[in-house]
Amino acid sequence: MNKDKTIFQSNDFNDICITQTASTILTLLGIAPSAKMAAPIEQVLQQYPRCDRVFLYNPDAIAMWIYEKYQYYFTEMEKEISLKLPMLSVIPPVTPVCFGSMYSGLTPAEHGIQKYEKPILKVPTVFDILPQAGKKAAIVSTEDDSISKIFLERNVDYYIYPTKEECNQKAMELIVQDAHDLIVLYNGDYDHQMHRHTPEGKKSLKALQENIATYLQLKSQIKEHWAAHQTSLVFAPDHGCHKVCGFLGNHGKNIPADMNIMHFYSFL
Repeated sequence: MNKDKTIFQSNDFNDICITQTASTILTLLGIAPSAKMAAPIEQVLQQYPRCDRVFLYNPDAIAMWIYEKYQYYFTEMEKEISLKLPMLSVIPPVTPVCFGSMYSGLTPAEHGIQKYEKPILKVPTVFDILPQAGKKAAIVSTEDDSISKIFLERNVDYYIYPTKEECNQKAMELIVQDAHDLIVLYNGDYDHQMHRHTPEGKKSLKALQENIATYLQLKSQIKEHWAAHQTSLVFAPDHGCHKVCGFLGNHGKNIPADMNIMHFYSFL
């Protein structure tokens, strides 16, 4: 196993923006995106133009530079993925702004969340368009986190719990039940630990490894219970992070460390 960590952060910004995720989800599910949404990601559609199930796993704050420096953590996961894409977050790279863009296909100025706040979005999102097209969606998130708040008042199923473990268990159950076309699962533990123990602290890296393990568990569950479906499973962080004050972590700046992330697609 290669444990060489001498990889330097790039000063360049990635090209594919997370605003393109919304129209990609809809196109995969055979639904026309809104004309206002950013275009879908061509690299995804070239490999897998259509499916009938999409599972978006959203671990918070995992930066591209963390992936590059600790790539050996991802070894087993990379054996299981079909496509990895360097992605660009939105400004400011903070959680409600980013997920607002990821699931609306709009810039922060267009969807209205432009700082760290959690109002209910009033613009169309995938959680509006899917039910209108006769599709079922589920959101699984910990309490008081952005995904549990900004997408409320939609015709989707909400599963909001106090702990990550309860969320992950519910997501596994939903896969077995096989009643949703789209499932979104949020885990905020890496972000939580990173703010308190730096992006490379022991507790932060433990959370990162747990996020990777969760993706692998989701894939195993999908392979067993969604064998009759064509599925896209996506590991999709919202933004990156950087070290501050010598012993803490943060994000929110227009710098590659905060803006550059990696998304991973498995096509099953």
